[in-house]
Amino acid sequence: MKKIFLLLSFIFSLGMGFAQSKPDALVLYRQGNYADAIKICEQEITANPRNIDSYCVLCWSLVRNRQYAEGEMRAEEARKIAPGDVRLMEILAEAKYYQNKNGEALEMFRTYIANAPSNAARIGNAYYYMGEIFIRQGKYQHADISMTTAVYTEPLVDIWWTRCGYAREMAGSYATALDAYNKAIELKASNADAIRGKERVTARLR
Repeated sequence: MKKIFLLLSFIFSLGMGFAQSKPDALVLYRQGNYADAIKICEQEITANPRNIDSYCVLCWSLVRNRQYAEGEMRAEEARKIAPGDVRLMEILAEAKYYQNKNGEALEMFRTYIANAPSNAARIGNAYYYMGEIFIRQGKYQHADISMTTAVYTEPLVDIWWTRCGYAREMAGSYATALDAYNKAIELKASNADAIRGKERVTARLR
């Protein structure tokens, strides 16, 4: 009986070892190993074509790996299965943004914000990207509103404060632009764009 117990324990430990050694696509994505995360997700989707979690990690990895067109295509593919999944809405919007499909990206970011919980992980990012789109379009007051919402949501991102300052500067709101540039410099003293922006608006305010 003791030998059987030891044998079963050995087999169980082997099984646990195999389970633990199986690569996790989400872990690889978070580690920045996007290429391997993509491969694993593709395998998981081949095994289960309706695995939305795998689709999400796949699309995140494709976009971070700068495979924007493929990321857009796979996100659209996944949304046919789960059209209400807010994760797919957001990453699809990003994929479109990076391809300069500004109108489509803006609409999808708005759809994401309308459907996601107010505390969703990517809400701040969505407002930031919307602000960048408005800057591209020269709609600086709209950009100010979006960027202000982004930094309100996540106040510790110096680049967002810098872009918020730029949007305000371009809109002619030099005093509030200075506030934003100062906040960016407070967060990162070596932020060259914020330093230059501060110098420009300070000269305007004299």
